[in-house]
Amino acid sequence: MNQNFLKISTPALTLIRGLGKRRYNWPDEGILYPGFKYYPRSPNFKDPPYQPSKLFRVKRIKSMKGLPYWEKNILTEFKLDGKDYAVIKNIPENNARLWKVKHTIEIVPITFPDGFPNETDRTVLKENGELRIIRNVGDVDKQLQLADEFRMLTDRMDGDTLRRNLRKQWLNGDDLFS
Repeated sequence: MNQNFLKISTPALTLIRGLGKRRYNWPDEGILYPGFKYYPRSPNFKDPPYQPSKLFRVKRIKSMKGLPYWEKNILTEFKLDGKDYAVIKNIPENNARLWKVKHTIEIVPITFPDGFPNETDRTVLKENGELRIIRNVGDVDKQLQLADEFRMLTDRMDGDTLRRNLRKQWLNGDDLFS
């Protein structure tokens, strides 16, 4: 008798999950970006022109102690476990991994105010993300020769000559700036 009751009541007990969930999908509203939908404040909103950076300067700002192993693995893959910073390409795969550890890192886009460097150029990456090119100064021997020739000139205005002349003018009461 108990088995018949269960067979009869089984179809009545089936529940449909998610029936109460409502998904709002308004196709006319919002701007669809990859991965999310943006609802602007005004309907005639236009994105400002923006050129994304090709590289990021990523710095770890939080200790790895206490982080889960998957976040430690991501930081180790980017070589942020011991170094100050790392230079990382701006590609979707790296951005997805950086998103997982965003609370432990600082991301600065790298800009090129002097243009892109060549293979032979020496560069300096500043903390604000500027990659500056150090220009080649030329032949060092020629510069040393010119410096020696300048030191041998009798009418040059070096520090000692300037001090002597200015002191003499001061003691004589001459006007220094006339």
